[in-house]
Amino acid sequence: MTRLLALLALIAAAGSAMAAGFDYHLAPRQIAPGTWVLEGKQEDFTFANGGRIVNTAFVVTEAGVVVIDSGPSRQYGEQTVAAIARLTGQPIVKVWITHHHPDHFLGNQAFPPATLSALAQTTTSIETEGKAFNENMYRLVGDAMRDTEVVLPTQSVAPGTVDIGGHRFELLALDGHTAGDLAVFDHRTGVLFAGDLVFHDRTPTTPHATIARWLKSLDTLDALPFKQVVPGHGPVAADNGPIRQTRDYLHWLDGVLKQSAAAGLDMTEVMHLPLPKIFRQLAVIDTEYPRSVSHLYPAVEEAALKPSAH
Repeated sequence: MTRLLALLALIAAAGSAMAAGFDYHLAPRQIAPGTWVLEGKQEDFTFANGGRIVNTAFVVTEAGVVVIDSGPSRQYGEQTVAAIARLTGQPIVKVWITHHHPDHFLGNQAFPPATLSALAQTTTSIETEGKAFNENMYRLVGDAMRDTEVVLPTQSVAPGTVDIGGHRFELLALDGHTAGDLAVFDHRTGVLFAGDLVFHDRTPTTPHATIARWLKSLDTLDALPFKQVVPGHGPVAADNGPIRQTRDYLHWLDGVLKQSAAAGLDMTEVMHLPLPKIFRQLAVIDTEYPRSVSHLYPAVEEAALKPSAH
């Protein structure tokens, strides 16, 4: 009888946990006046982290709250809204989605539709690929995705400056990580929200990358007079270290792929090349480097096989 009661108690507890949903344990960290970051884990997607591998952020202005990226799921978005409400009574007036990868926009359901804004290319990519991303996230992180559906941004972002509640936000329409990468620079605080154009102590992901254009975008970001940079993944920094690190990795990756193609290596051989010590320290290198080879090497091989124009 005692065992039966214990079993029933466990079942009830499990049911309560399911009813409560997935807890992301979001803890906003203030990095500048009115500016908060929700830091992601330096991991791959897992059931345990619920997709919380991304940095999202918000700025409390005199006119309302500006959010940078909505996160990987409806529950993440809802818990972000709750975390904001614990800090301020100001309404959420703007949500800027930096690009179309799923950990950055699948929290859109939690926010007022009229606040959701992105580059036109980002919205097009979400419309084209969002459903497949969402379905894949269910497989990767499980119950954290419960009731998550794709919600498109309703407002199109144009490059330039926008004044909101005493903050002058510079919106930069860039690309390279994807076909549309939005970076946001707050001139009032000097905080640069770089999205996935910048990774810090984590291996950059490349499923939609064009490395040459990505490097140009990094040069644009590096020229800004920022005081802090919030990367899409990895720790916030008070210098351009994350930009330099991302640039160094992309230069190396581009070089090793081109050299391997010129030498006639096949994809499997390239995946098993020894990695430089400086990059061995990067989180998830053992999964992201082979993925990058699979994403990028076929086009590099094809270019190497084309006859010279001279």
